[in-house]
Amino acid sequence: MFSYQDLLVIDAVARLGSFANAALELHKVPSAISYRVKWVEHKLSVSLFKRSHRKVALTPAGIYFVEQARLLLKQMDDIKFQTQRVANGWQSSVSIALDNVVHEDSVNKLVADFYEQFPDVELLLTMEVFNGVWDALADGRADIAIGATAVVPIGGNISYRAMGSLLWDFVIAPDHPLALKEGKLKESDLIKYPCICLDDSSRKLPKRTTWLLDNQRRLVVPNWHSAEQCFMAGLGVGIMPTHRSRILIASGKLIKKDLLDVPKESPCCLAWKNECLTPAVAWLLDYLGDSEKLHQQWLA
Repeated sequence: MFSYQDLLVIDAVARLGSFANAALELHKVPSAISYRVKWVEHKLSVSLFKRSHRKVALTPAGIYFVEQARLLLKQMDDIKFQTQRVANGWQSSVSIALDNVVHEDSVNKLVADFYEQFPDVELLLTMEVFNGVWDALADGRADIAIGATAVVPIGGNISYRAMGSLLWDFVIAPDHPLALKEGKLKESDLIKYPCICLDDSSRKLPKRTTWLLDNQRRLVVPNWHSAEQCFMAGLGVGIMPTHRSRILIASGKLIKKDLLDVPKESPCCLAWKNECLTPAVAWLLDYLGDSEKLHQQWLA
């Protein structure tokens, strides 16, 4: 209904109090300003200004219109500015999928440092389990994945950086029936007890389990915090990441047992889509560092 220039003219006349002053600011002749104001008033069927010999003043309707016009002008300027930024590689948000296994304390520092560098970009974090990290990357829900297994189950233009291997401990509660069992535990010792497993958060990719015996019952939980509570309550058996279990073992809340079949190490990685290399994503990849730094900060 009204152009950017229409609103600009009304704003200038309202601020400066005369057509002549508005004309000087906008580098136009006073008659052009007067014509533009009359055209807007005609479209609205209301008077926006009270005219005197040399000055004009806003009517009540004019006060309201100018308030709304200034909001529109700001929105239009913002649209132009943000569109130009997008064209230059800026994005309004960056999404990171973290495997539930990573150190949660490291997340807080990442967020603080990111917002200091990019105060106008939102950081969207999700906690995923197992293939859920890759699923978020493949489905476009994440730009970066931290703690993903190094076996890439998806196609596409994906790059990744090794984070080292995740170590596992087989743990049980101190009062569990297996606690007094001597020597290495074998499958026949374990099969009668439920295996505490995390629920893979993948929506489309096949779900997987870190460790489970054939025909063994499962106790499925959403995250490692819930798993720890179940382990300590003696509700089942299973494996935990060493960097999480060592604290509970040292405090006596869990005990570690040896197995005949030792759980394999799990290689992990930082992964990202190459087509999503915006300035914010590129900064994050540089900030997260090399393989050694990634391992120490997120998995060790």
